[in-house]
Amino acid sequence: MSFIQIIEYETDRPDEMWALGDAQTARLGDAPEGFRLTVTQDRDNPKQFVTVVEFPSYEAAMANSDLPETGEFARQMAALCTSGPRFRNLEVKRSFPA
Repeated sequence: MSFIQIIEYETDRPDEMWALGDAQTARLGDAPEGFRLTVTQDRDNPKQFVTVVEFPSYEAAMANSDLPETGEFARQMAALCTSGPRFRNLEVKRSFPA
């Protein structure tokens, strides 16, 4: 079953956050099968963002989490946050359409 990580954070430096994300994406190259990343911004509070990262499995998520590049990205991201990041780790139990 797939696995989703939700990352909630606030920043007053969104341009720097975008640049950091773009650099990480370029470094990683093509996304593995079953991986998807969605970044959202709160319409009522434009400093608040939620990133949804979908992995094909919990094991794939943990392998990604164990990469030194992921740890460095997380440290740099946290430095740009005014609040957070807060993580939610979710095992997908049902999905429609499948």
